This record gives sequence, structure tokens and C-alpha cells, in this order.
Amino acid sequence: MRVRLPPAAWASPGARAGSVARVHAAILHEYGTPVYGELPEPEATEGQVVVEVAAAGLNPVDVAKAAGTFYAGKPPLPSVAGQEGVGVVEGAGGRRVYFDRPIPPSGSMAQRALVDAGSLMDVPDGIDDGLAVALGVAGLAAWLALTWRAELAAGETVLVLGATGVVGQIAVQGAKLLGAGRVVAAGRDAAGLERARALGADATVQLPGDPDAEELTDALREVAAGDVDVAIDPLWGVPAVGALGALGVGGRLIQIGQSAGAQAAVPSRLVRGRVADIRGHTNFLAPDEVRREAYGAMAEHAAAGRIRVDVERIPLADVERAWERQRSGARCKLVLVP
Repeated sequence: MRVRLPPAAWASPGARAGSVARVHAAILHEYGTPVYGELPEPEATEGQVVVEVAAAGLNPVDVAKAAGTFYAGKPPLPSVAGQEGVGVVEGAGGRRVYFDRPIPPSGSMAQRALVDAGSLMDVPDGIDDGLAVALGVAGLAAWLALTWRAELAAGETVLVLGATGVVGQIAVQGAKLLGAGRVVAAGRDAAGLERARALGADATVQLPGDPDAEELTDALREVAAGDVDVAIDPLWGVPAVGALGALGVGGRLIQIGQSAGAQAAVPSRLVRGRVADIRGHTNFLAPDEVRREAYGAMAEHAAAGRIRVDVERIPLADVERAWERQRSGARCKLVLVP
């Protein structure tokens, strides 16, 4: 029998030990880095399920949330870290799912997570747990930016900024699978750019540490062999301004992150003179049916070997080491394994 305790009971991990079923988790007791510990096992009520977690994804957004700096607000204290994971729904005959809506103070970085039942996405057989997680927060950011937000048309030229990261890796592959005529990958890391080329990029541009927007525009237009139709931008800052300069008439820059800076000085002419669009994107404002369709499409490609992602598995007990890896800019998908 499970006994549900209020979140306040988590503040004393040793309290009532032996009388309540407990699970291991990455627990945020104060804003910063979560620590490995124990807490009472979650129990589902109406509209909720408990998922036995096989792998939990670690993303830049998790680091921002744990630090208390995420724009959408701070998580409760104490709480379990992590937004996304893959696992099996308890009591559902082995149903394997991806989830990204744990119910606070529950989170994905635990042996079991309490999840909104209506938000689950089924994971087909033949996809590794780590890859299935990578298709979630990172994969949806890339795929939905290309489809739902950019409305990419066959034959268009796509520029992927930050192409050395996980979102960029998936965006490069997604653009080719969706019919882009030419895909340009841009990023700082030379080895990452070689990886992007192996994943399908037609050309690459190495970004300097302190780029000049106009010089970057010239370089992007040269390797793109003309105008860029769609730019996927997880960077903002100067790289985004350089990408805007490379857009053709009616071009679209899809803004999905700010790894290069929260501010960008955008000259009016770059938008007005090309009738260009700057379109924001966040996964969590996409309708559920759009998200499910996108995840299903990526899963089908992944099962057939057409989408690949570098994944590194780290034991949940080493969550603090994983946090430092993510802060330092990991170039692969980090997943925590309970």
C-alpha cells in the first residue's frame, strides 16, 4: 500500500523511513543543483498515472529551472528535477511512453514519476530509451520549428544555427527529411560541424568566438549559395542578426533559444527590407495533437535509422556530475538512468 505524503515531508528524507515506500530521485532542496536522495513514492489520483522511469532527459531548460532563473517561474521547493522521460506506465500492461508533463513537485529524474495521463506519447518498439528521450524536448524543438512554425516547403534552403548541439543535430536531419533543398550548419565546434555534415548538412560555417554580424551574413550567404529561406535559431545575439541578413524575401527566422545572449540589436532594414518574419517557438504552446504528430513522425524515422542522436547515459546517483556536464555545454544528449 502506498501512502501519499505532502511535499513538506520531503524536507526530512529520513522521516518515517520504513513506514512508507520510497524512491530514489534527484531532489531540489534549494535553487541550484539537485542532489541524489529519497522521498515518498508518488501515488496517482484521477487524471494521473505513475510512470516507472527508464531514462530521464537533461536539458538546458532543466538547469535554468533548477537555478530559479527560468522565465516561466521557479519550481517549488523541495521538488524532483527533470521535465522529460521515457518509461512504462504502472498497471497498463507494459505501455511504454514518453512524457514531459510531470506533476509538481514530482519530476522525471526519479525511479517513478507522477504524470498527467492526457499528455503521454506512445514510444514504438525498436527505439532505444535514450533516443526516445532525445526526440522529446530537443527533437520537438527542432521538428516543430521546421514544420509548425516555419512551414518549410520542399526545396527551400535551411540554415541551422547551433548545429553542433542536440537540437541542431536533429534540425539538420529533420530539414533533409522534410525536403529542404540545401542545409547549412553553423556552430563553433569543428568536430560538431563534421558530425553535422555526416548527418546530412550540405555545407558548414564555423562561428568565431566574437562574430561580426555583417561578416557572418556574407559567410552564410556564400555557403548557402544565395538566400536562406528558413533559419533555425537557438542562439540569438549576434549570430541571429547575421542569419537575418542572410534571409531572402519572405524568409523566416525561428527563435527557439538564447545560448549566445538574451539581447540582439536588429537593424530595421533586415526585417522590413525583406518582408522577413521572426517567429518565436516553444514546445509547450504547441497543441497536443501537433506535438503527438511530430513525435510520431520522428519516432518512425528514428526506428528506421533516419534520425540519429549521440546519447550519453549517466546513473541517477551521479546527477551532480551530469549537471556540471550540461552547464559546460554537452554536445550529446545526456540521460539519467535510475
